[in-house]
Amino acid sequence: MKKHLLVVLRFTFFLGIGIFFIWLFLKNLTPDQKNEIIKSLKIANYSWIIVAMLLGLLSHWIRALRWRILIEPLGYKPRKLNVYMAVLIAYLANLALPRLGEVSRCGILAQYEKIPFNKSFGTVITERIIDMITFVLLFFLMIFTMSAKLSEYVTQKIYLPLQSKLNITDALESSLLWSLIGITVVAIVVFLFLRKRLINTKAYLKVNNMLTGFLAGIQSLLKIRQPILFLVYTIAIWVLYLLMAYVVFFSLKETSSLSMEAGLAILVFGSVGIMIVQGGIGIYPAIVAETLLLFSISSTTGYAMGWLIWSSQTIMILIAGVFSLLLLNTFNKKGNGKLQPDTTENIRSTDPSVSSN
Repeated sequence: MKKHLLVVLRFTFFLGIGIFFIWLFLKNLTPDQKNEIIKSLKIANYSWIIVAMLLGLLSHWIRALRWRILIEPLGYKPRKLNVYMAVLIAYLANLALPRLGEVSRCGILAQYEKIPFNKSFGTVITERIIDMITFVLLFFLMIFTMSAKLSEYVTQKIYLPLQSKLNITDALESSLLWSLIGITVVAIVVFLFLRKRLINTKAYLKVNNMLTGFLAGIQSLLKIRQPILFLVYTIAIWVLYLLMAYVVFFSLKETSSLSMEAGLAILVFGSVGIMIVQGGIGIYPAIVAETLLLFSISSTTGYAMGWLIWSSQTIMILIAGVFSLLLLNTFNKKGNGKLQPDTTENIRSTDPSVSSN
């Protein structure tokens, strides 16, 4: 009972945060601006939304193939469709609770492909590490290509209002800078003196375990039998993620002329929003609206675009995830003409000559 209550509370918490961000953005809009958002959603060309959903399904298929490459060195060859449905169900689960998807997809392979949970979970950690590295690279690419736009945005939207509100003079600004440098130096000195005590704290151990897992994940990549294909799949996944946002631009006249640069900005900043709030509900459209201001798109049009992109991705996950849940048992029933979990497809083997599905 206590566990179920905790799950409900966590779900309610993340949903509440999403609703708060929706309220926060809408509260400053005039009735005309709200009507403009509704009008944009009504006149949008939804054929591009369908294209974005198909691109999403393709990206998840490639993710399943990439995950299968990580699993094969363990001596297992799970069926592609089972791996694909496990990935789709994982995304569905992640809409409800963070990290629930990682657990669920490993559980599915444990049940239907007889792959030990701890082994498949290790490959998921490796996969997440690779995705994080890719995201960081894209983040710096965006910073490099959009440095002028971002600098102007920070100055106009953050620095100048803050300077005016707090009455920050040049002297005070210099003092704050030197204070920050002094605090950093003191923190380093304190760490050096107290590091023997700090290494036994929970926070230090958690960070250390994270770094250890990161290095282990990188080392496990050396065991991959198809490293080039793995790299191709990784690039393809993120290119498709980029296209999922970019093609939706064509659904509105005001955004149809936006470049891939805008798509990259949406991909990066939107991903941050999804990391902050589970599923990105509420915050994702607001982030898209703020991001598109960099490209001279009004906040109302940007907000409508944010909902279109977020909805296309979320609806795709809901439909594909539920369909996978319904199909999973049917696909794995004996007598349906498919290989079963205990057949030769899943016999452990380290022989690279064993053919793949």
